[in-house]
Amino acid sequence: MTTINRSLLAAAASSSLLLAGNAVAADIDSISSLTAPQFRALSEDLGAVVSYKPMVPAEGLGILGFDIGIGLSATSLEHRGYLSTAAGGSSIPKLLPVATVRAHKGLPFDIDVGLALGSVAGTNAKVAGGELRWAFIGGNTLMPAVAVRAAISNLTGVDDFKLNTTSVDLSISKGFLMFTPYVGIGKVQVKSEYTGSTSYKESFRQDKLFGGVNLNLGLLNIALETDKTGDASSYGVKLGLRF
Repeated sequence: MTTINRSLLAAAASSSLLLAGNAVAADIDSISSLTAPQFRALSEDLGAVVSYKPMVPAEGLGILGFDIGIGLSATSLEHRGYLSTAAGGSSIPKLLPVATVRAHKGLPFDIDVGLALGSVAGTNAKVAGGELRWAFIGGNTLMPAVAVRAAISNLTGVDDFKLNTTSVDLSISKGFLMFTPYVGIGKVQVKSEYTGSTSYKESFRQDKLFGGVNLNLGLLNIALETDKTGDASSYGVKLGLRF
């Protein structure tokens, strides 16, 4: 294995350990302690946490292609204190981690489908999401690939609380040897509702910017990505196979 490959693997492993080390141990079971404005702020943060993270370039996989792996993302919350209140006063880390199992499958006509299942580490919150992506410009050795994506995601596992997001984005990527950098822009619609001892309901849109690089090292594929949804920034790494 080359020196650069070992360095990339070490960086990815270090990122995973760092994010895992920030795991919380707090169930979200005190949302009724929040005021209505605080619930809105919490929904903005959790919308950024839960919103679908691509972690793949724009180019299609092809009808025989697969991309499978384990992902770890962490979101820097703008209103961390409100999540602490909603979790009964528990300490919340600066970076809130989400661990996922992810899979993408190529279909005809440069259409791909994807699925991500996981949880907010250390809490009772579960996350599920999926995407449908069409690379309407397939890309080649000279031209980049350009794709449009529609995605959904849901947060479950918290009593009397529902949060879901729908998003659309446009992304572009271009491969260079083992590296495929990509960037994208989109919109995220967030809907949240609490129906416990008090009732809150929110629906709003957030801007989304993201970018990353996919590194194909033969038997190992690494994706590194940063995402800004609303005012919250997320950082992610995915380790797996892409073929």
